[in-house]
Amino acid sequence: MKFKMSEKSLFAVLLRSPWWISFVLVAVIALAAGALLPKEYAGVGMLGGFPFFVIGCMAMWRQRNLPSAAELEKGMSMLSSMGWRDFSALLETAFTRQGYTVKHLNGAADMQLEKKGVLTVVSAKRWKAAALGVESLRELVAARDALEARNCVCITLGQVSAKANEYAEQNRITLISDADLVMLTAETIKIL
Repeated sequence: MKFKMSEKSLFAVLLRSPWWISFVLVAVIALAAGALLPKEYAGVGMLGGFPFFVIGCMAMWRQRNLPSAAELEKGMSMLSSMGWRDFSALLETAFTRQGYTVKHLNGAADMQLEKKGVLTVVSAKRWKAAALGVESLRELVAARDALEARNCVCITLGQVSAKANEYAEQNRITLISDADLVMLTAETIKIL
């Protein structure tokens, strides 16, 4: 049986939040326990902050390579100012550095990636669109099925609608945007 944490649980929210917030909670719990509990129980009460310490460490580990807000803004600006040919070449270089063989396609999927016999189709031509809707994701799923690929990826700088997010989750589509896109291309465009 596989357990899954609720997206709305306190621990899930803290994992997505800046790591230092969890450590502030540890300090608050320790101070409250020290001030409000009898001295013989204060130490035990302070241990109540330990799960938040663990979550803080996990969040810090996950966030260690994330770009700063300034780096993210600079990267997004650079990516949005590119033309399709430059952006396509940038993605090809980024995927090649990760060990993929890249083949360009025409249609709903712009690239086919192959690594260790696993095929992935990538849609990136609409990366500058203001909003990503469900229709382009449906086309990508059709391309994945037609090419008998295992995975599909959609790259965008625009907002992803709630319906598109839901559709992506239901159809095994990886959405790459914002910080993930900047991190994918950072080595190639030398912004970090």
